[in-house]
Amino acid sequence: MAAKIVFGLSLAAATCQLILGFPASAINYGDHELRTQRPIAPKAPERPKGDGEVTADAVFSGVGTFAHLPYTQCWANQTADFDIAFIGAPFDTGTSYRPGARFGPAGIRDGSRRLNLYGGYNVPMDVNPFSDWAKIVDCGDIAVTPYDNTFAIDQIQNGHQELLHRKPASATSKFSRVITLGGDHTITLPLLRSIHSAYGPISVIHFDSHLDTWKPKVFGGAKSDVAAVNHGTYFWHASQEGLIKKGSSIHAGIRTTLSGPSDYENDGNAGFDIIEARDIDTIGTAGIIERIREVVGDNLVYLSIDIDVLDPAFAPATGTPETGGWSTRELRRIIRGLEGLKLVGADIVEVATPYDTNAQVTAIAAADIMYEVMSLMVKTPLPA
Repeated sequence: MAAKIVFGLSLAAATCQLILGFPASAINYGDHELRTQRPIAPKAPERPKGDGEVTADAVFSGVGTFAHLPYTQCWANQTADFDIAFIGAPFDTGTSYRPGARFGPAGIRDGSRRLNLYGGYNVPMDVNPFSDWAKIVDCGDIAVTPYDNTFAIDQIQNGHQELLHRKPASATSKFSRVITLGGDHTITLPLLRSIHSAYGPISVIHFDSHLDTWKPKVFGGAKSDVAAVNHGTYFWHASQEGLIKKGSSIHAGIRTTLSGPSDYENDGNAGFDIIEARDIDTIGTAGIIERIREVVGDNLVYLSIDIDVLDPAFAPATGTPETGGWSTRELRRIIRGLEGLKLVGADIVEVATPYDTNAQVTAIAAADIMYEVMSLMVKTPLPA
């Protein structure tokens, strides 16, 4: 019976459309409105518009670069130029607790897909990094072996260094700037070696819940030379190698347990000042910004951000989570407060995507943080 009714309605609709000349979708049979429509020719798909804007449908298509930036095969194409390049370093065999940060570069890029959905304008910083003076690209990932840490660290340094020494597209400075998506925090050692090849010793701003200046004999490295280089000792090695400026580098967000008070003494010898996570309760974000700027001064600065500087409530997907951390809003405010500093490069590390929620809480936080860093670089070009 139901089939006869449907057939009857369809036949009646077709007859009315043919004889009376109005569309079948306008016919109403009591409580049953027939919603058949004429075939419509498909429209050509919209393409991303100018000035870096990404249309809604383009958010889910194309190559998965950071915020839909142009993909450039930077290492294969020796003539490829840029002012700022995003790269990935998928390495996590230097971690001490939970591995998974090798998937961080892909996770962060996925979390960044809607950053310029509405045009990309950064309201608090009054800049659109996607459409300003800087040519920004995504070069993809450095090829990193998971089988040999020593060889992998050399790969990361060489891959970064090759791009760092490219002449910038806008010729505003001598070297290009590279933002690296990690990877566990071990990768900062080869990145600082690369930075040193261009600038010599530089100041470091380090956002983290851990000091990462432990001597290898204290933090898992007594077994071998390979084990001595890990995500808790890389700053000790960087200090020993003369890669950082002692007395003008700083940790911020620290709240870890220690092997003892001697860890603080060792950290001071490595050249760092310290802002504890709990300091935000007394001096606020403005006080933290002031202390960071006071320590680094007018020096060239490298910015290294461990996602675990955030409380696990805001970034659960990390290798060594520590409670009592900052919120995403607080960290973004602090980073924006660094405007005007001479940032020569940056990284974000320890995003262990397999531990993220279905809502991509950590990946989105990491992507938004790097959007602030990218905006900082665009707001303050390096001197020529």
